[in-house]
Amino acid sequence: MFLDANVLYAAAYREGSPLRRLWQLPDVELWASDYAVAEALGNLSEDRPERADELRRLAGLLRMTAHEQAEAALPEGVSIADKDRPILAAAIRAHAQYLLTGDKMHFGPYFGQVVGGVRILTPAQFLATKT
Repeated sequence: MFLDANVLYAAAYREGSPLRRLWQLPDVELWASDYAVAEALGNLSEDRPERADELRRLAGLLRMTAHEQAEAALPEGVSIADKDRPILAAAIRAHAQYLLTGDKMHFGPYFGQVVGGVRILTPAQFLATKT
């Protein structure tokens, strides 16, 4: 499962975030890219700098893919904002089964769909299947 920057941000933002459950799921391998972690860390450092170390801790528990390795062409017909292309490309390159994102503006049209072998869901959609 590949995590977008906004999922990482939200998980670290407050101690009791329900997204922390993702790190506790059995038989789930969590992935992110250095690009996603850097974006989340930059935003969190502005909003809640005291939580930056928590984000670093959570990121240390992830499998990582380098941004440079993730730059790949997206499947034909996929139209997504330039800033989100590296996220989707990295999830595809990591052969993730899922990409979890809260970005309804840019990924919303793809929620529930499989793009390049990766099903795009919100964290709530995914976690609803795990209850």
